[in-house]
Amino acid sequence: MRFWIGARGADLKAEARGIMAATAGEPDSPLASGPLALVGDAVEAPSPTWLAPHPALDVVYAALEGQGRVAAFRRTGEATLAPLGRTIAAGETTCHVAVAPDGSHLIATAWGDGTVTHVALDGAGRLGTRTEAEPSADPYDAAAPAPDAAALLAEQDGVADLRTLVERGADASQLAAMLAGSTPTPQLDPDAGVDDILALLGQSRNPFDDPAVRDILRGAARAPEAPTGGAVDLAGAVDLSGKAAAAEPAEPRTSRAHSSAFLPHGLVATTDLGFDLVRFWRTSARGMVLDHEVALPLGTGPRHMVLHPSGHLYVVTEHTCEVFVLSPGPDGRWALRSGIAASPGSLPGDTAAELARSRDAEFLYAGLRGSDTIAVLRVRGEGDRLEHVALAESGIRKPRHHVTVRDTLMVAGQASHEVATLALDERTGVPGRVRHRLAVPTPQHILPVR
Repeated sequence: MRFWIGARGADLKAEARGIMAATAGEPDSPLASGPLALVGDAVEAPSPTWLAPHPALDVVYAALEGQGRVAAFRRTGEATLAPLGRTIAAGETTCHVAVAPDGSHLIATAWGDGTVTHVALDGAGRLGTRTEAEPSADPYDAAAPAPDAAALLAEQDGVADLRTLVERGADASQLAAMLAGSTPTPQLDPDAGVDDILALLGQSRNPFDDPAVRDILRGAARAPEAPTGGAVDLAGAVDLSGKAAAAEPAEPRTSRAHSSAFLPHGLVATTDLGFDLVRFWRTSARGMVLDHEVALPLGTGPRHMVLHPSGHLYVVTEHTCEVFVLSPGPDGRWALRSGIAASPGSLPGDTAAELARSRDAEFLYAGLRGSDTIAVLRVRGEGDRLEHVALAESGIRKPRHHVTVRDTLMVAGQASHEVATLALDERTGVPGRVRHRLAVPTPQHILPVR
């Protein structure tokens, strides 16, 4: 099997020169169980730390982390790439790129400043117009002012109902005035629930049934859905009772967008590791429009995601080494369903990195830096529950990224400067001993070549 390796270069104080080409066993085999070999540098590039393929073209996109840019490369041979068009700015320390299933655009996320960028792609896969998405707001910042209702208008092509505006935190008196003309409804309790506020506003029907009102209030992104005590049936060791409602950050926090995932029905999910958010977007030719958000417990640090065939989204948290399960409700809004520690045997100093699933989608693999282990979880129920299986040695130091290829787990060891392959028992899901090793400078990402 052929694969590309993304790595850190001189601008991040490392030694890689760009994207490297390598093989596992026979180059044209679909298996990765054979000996590893480094073919050489496929193309020079400054710190391409995350790679993503185009769904239909021989084009690879890279997050140039040190430069804060995204680049496109076309394949020119079995083990060579060439730059395709210009690079695009995508935020400070851009760390992740994902391409839409139809190849029309990509989403880049930047760890350094929290920027989420939509980049249009042309028919040849070249990078086009960039549009920055709406910045995150910390759901745990009690001092943050409520959004002004007028500022929430005209943000998207569709029309949301009054409940959406209230859930977003818009000032209730202002909303009442906008609906009633100029006389605000008195004595609206800002701490009242959504239904209470709607009742006080006298909403006996959806006001957007009135075309005149539709013209007044257009397009509002939806609100974060923070977990509250008793609202989430947890399958594992995580207790969310009251955390979202009571906890407040002890010091100022910074938005840190870290990854994105394309979901069914035109949605895109992004993680904000700094604000403990999973954000859900709709995309159009104009860019991205926030649909709603889910707040995870304070300080967890959602990092990477895996979409399961059951429709559940699994999110691994960097700071607390947990895996949370999210799924959509009947109204299409996603919510937190359960959560579990990645492993009861992980060390206090561990930080989680990548999350991957097995070929049959029965197991999840979470990389834990510190103990340098791979936590194995089994998917239970209809995909809504997880259980511990094992904690296996990764065979390398600082497992930054890993990928499953049939019966093989390929792991990038950032600190040991190598890629290693481990045999996977497809019955138990547990990784075995290291099969093969390949010395490469500061590997960050492994991308099998189709």
